[in-house]
Amino acid sequence: MGELSLPTIRIAGGRVIDPVDSRDEIGDVWVGRGQILPSGAASDEAEVVIDARGLIVCPGLIDVHVHLREPGNEEDETIATGAAAALAGGVTSVACMPNTIPPIDTQAAAEFVVLQGRRARQANVYPVGAVSKGRKGEELAGLGQLVAGGAVAFTDDGAPVASAALMRRALEYSKMFDRVIMQHCQVPELTVGGVMNEGFESMRLGLGGMPAAAEDIMVARDIRLAEITGGRLHIQHISTERSVELVREGKRRGVKVTAEACPHHFCMTDEKLRTFDSNYKMNPPLRTARDVEAVIGGLKDGTIDILATDHAPHAPEKKMRELDIAPFGIIGLETLVPITVTKLVEPGHLSWPQMIRYLTINPANLLGIPKGTLRPGADADITILDPSTTWTIDAGRLRSRSRNCPFDGWEVKGRAHTVIVGGEVRYTLGGIVQEAAAPA
Repeated sequence: MGELSLPTIRIAGGRVIDPVDSRDEIGDVWVGRGQILPSGAASDEAEVVIDARGLIVCPGLIDVHVHLREPGNEEDETIATGAAAALAGGVTSVACMPNTIPPIDTQAAAEFVVLQGRRARQANVYPVGAVSKGRKGEELAGLGQLVAGGAVAFTDDGAPVASAALMRRALEYSKMFDRVIMQHCQVPELTVGGVMNEGFESMRLGLGGMPAAAEDIMVARDIRLAEITGGRLHIQHISTERSVELVREGKRRGVKVTAEACPHHFCMTDEKLRTFDSNYKMNPPLRTARDVEAVIGGLKDGTIDILATDHAPHAPEKKMRELDIAPFGIIGLETLVPITVTKLVEPGHLSWPQMIRYLTINPANLLGIPKGTLRPGADADITILDPSTTWTIDAGRLRSRSRNCPFDGWEVKGRAHTVIVGGEVRYTLGGIVQEAAAPA
């Protein structure tokens, strides 16, 4: 659909929240030619009216940490199926990790992701380039070429950049392109053979442990490296009490460090592994109640800037293997909003504007993409949320190609209702998109 054929849309009567302008009011949002229009400034009557009364209208949500598996593991997910799952979760833009086969470590590999995302016509898809060639942690990838191919950040996620020297060089070189280094913080030698968090539960269950210190040590090292280089560091899927404290301390010193939290790390503990269900096996692992409280505390005071999913799909036959050999990871795109609403907003840990900030402008600023606001002239990426609907998560009905969802069967509140990307309605639960001539 070309820009000229996009309809003029009036989103009427919703609670409009845009953290960029501290906007939180009942009002209308107008969309035309793929952009946000000044409110009420459309010269002609709207061709489509969306009745958003009782709903929240906000900038399109952005997930900075998603695994789409293509190329190489299309049985788990593809760029098209993952981007469709994103829309169903209210997410209009995703940044996909480079641990594909082959990895995203060349300009051509990044361009492939961009092209496949455009072909899918679902959510916007941005590639994240590998820090090292082959993600082997030995030699820097061609960062400049990756940027030319569309990479918005760099990471070896799925594995840490274990070498301090390589991490230092990456932080230095990435400054040339104003790109952030996203780090899976973990000392590999301390987690060999680990299945879950090291502690009472791992001892009780007789399972190999992954100590919190493995994360804490790497977080401390990399914050110091960011400090001496002036580079931008982003801590992925933060999960431990001490790591949250380290980020807080780094921010106070003026270090360019940010952090993200995933829903599973703020609402579940390692006690879930008592079931030996591999859907509770992820890396970093579920931690203790104290760690969960610390992650929530970090979100409340802004130490943690971003909410992300670490959406990591695996085909059922892979996750059904014994716990010690099943792969790490869970899906999360379609459960991000309801779990966050149920576990953070409803209990009063976060306000709606805070939650939306962590899912819109903060991720946009991290990646340097022109998204995350409803200001006139901005790209018309809009998420309309139903904040009060209650429903039961059914993994079998999710759009993702995989089913490794630890929230299956949970009673939750809130979900995406309608999603607009580039001025085009690409997802809706139905019932509110009308022709303007139809009775309101």
